[in-house]
Amino acid sequence: MPKIENARILVVATHGFEQSELEFPRDQLRVKGAKVDVATLDGKAITGWEGTDWGREAEADLRIVEAKAEDYDAIVLPGGQINPDLLRVEADAISLIKAFYAKGKVVAAVCHAPWLLVEAGLVKGRQVTSYPSIRTDVENAGGLWQDKEVVADLGLVTSRKPEDLKAFVSKIVEEIEEGRHDRQAA
Repeated sequence: MPKIENARILVVATHGFEQSELEFPRDQLRVKGAKVDVATLDGKAITGWEGTDWGREAEADLRIVEAKAEDYDAIVLPGGQINPDLLRVEADAISLIKAFYAKGKVVAAVCHAPWLLVEAGLVKGRQVTSYPSIRTDVENAGGLWQDKEVVADLGLVTSRKPEDLKAFVSKIVEEIEEGRHDRQAA
């Protein structure tokens, strides 16, 4: 069985990510021993959103187009309103998310990031949650929406908001340590 200490995890984000939703999973997964890379559209640092204004920068390790699902055990998608809305029109980002899913890797999205799962066509028939304001989008895409701090369905991990991040990270670790997730079409 894989161990979190040996795991490689990719965080995919762009400007306007919810500050805590990138920093908390990235930092906590690193503390647990995982190697965590951050991929951005241009491979350069991105600026978060915190409260009502721009927040801190997050350093990038590579461009999204350079990332390969086979090099990682999981992909983490931070929310915020701006970040997933910008990424869901980026073909390279959507292709990468689909590749992780197709290979049975853990795909984790929090807050508004399930918009990316909707765009990638991954929520139909799956138990998921999200920030409440995009519940209708998730349900219209066939997702079985639940109001819980974290929902996991065959390695697809979703959470609602920053207050759920501790449970979100714990579930990511648990799902990685379970190994490859064989998924049938819903």
